Amino acid sequence: MPLDPDVAELVRVLAETGAPALSDGTVEEARRNYDSAPKPNPDPLPHVVDLTVAGSDGEVPIRVYAAVSDPRDLPVIVFFHGGGWVLSSVDGHDPTARRLAVLTGALVVSVDYRLAPEHPFPAPHDDCWTVTEWLSREAASIGGDPDRIAVAGDSAGGNLAAGVAIRARDEGLTLRHQCLIYPCIDSDQAPYASMRENAEGYFLTAADMDWFWDRYVDPTLRDDPRAVPARSRDLSGLAPALVLSAEFDPLRDEAEVYAARLAAAGVPVEMVRTPGVVHGFVTRWHTMSRAHEAHEVIATAVRRALA
Repeated sequence: MPLDPDVAELVRVLAETGAPALSDGTVEEARRNYDSAPKPNPDPLPHVVDLTVAGSDGEVPIRVYAAVSDPRDLPVIVFFHGGGWVLSSVDGHDPTARRLAVLTGALVVSVDYRLAPEHPFPAPHDDCWTVTEWLSREAASIGGDPDRIAVAGDSAGGNLAAGVAIRARDEGLTLRHQCLIYPCIDSDQAPYASMRENAEGYFLTAADMDWFWDRYVDPTLRDDPRAVPARSRDLSGLAPALVLSAEFDPLRDEAEVYAARLAAAGVPVEMVRTPGVVHGFVTRWHTMSRAHEAHEVIATAVRRALA
């Protein structure tokens, strides 16, 4: 299918204005470029609280969202933001976390994990694990149900969610669901046609992904499935999954291959490819209208899993 009209217009404007690539410039410049991009208007919520969770390497900041003023016994979504492990923050993905809380009725806990390259793997993964493991014990203290926890993330956040799901299985922590939104699954681009078909011109580029991976994971550590989920030899016993991909995304095929591997390992999986859109569309509903369809898919899957 062709690009959706609103997506095609966005791609045209980015090309004609010479907008910088996600990986252009220094890390500091890339962060400024990312943070200055327009974002959707945030949904008003009666409960938004900033807290910290004690970890082995220090305090991990979190932001807790709920669509009720006094949350109690709500299902929990632990949300890990995208941005190539280098960009964004709980502030950068604040509209997305709010939208998740509105659509699902869950307690959304957004993790402000440490960023690469200052803090490469395993630091971001460890921060996400620290919060997830703490919630499995202490969710009730902030209004959540420790027996109903899902992990979710977009792009690099999808990678972190997949890695946490693998570690949860291995360490005996029960997750009810994993929601992987166009996740970064494999540091090796060679096996995937979408890395060539969508290498450039569609917002995220194959070169961007090389840049992100090189700042996140040392090549000597890329056999660790917590960092590169594609390296996991055994996917059985993982939490049920929703995997979303975008048609014009370099990451499309690795997400879909991972979903197929999950299904082959006996994991309940819903795989949804959204046509006509590019990477990042789920968090940019102000410019890509098909995001609203994806929001409903996510909300339905998560509500069902956490019922």
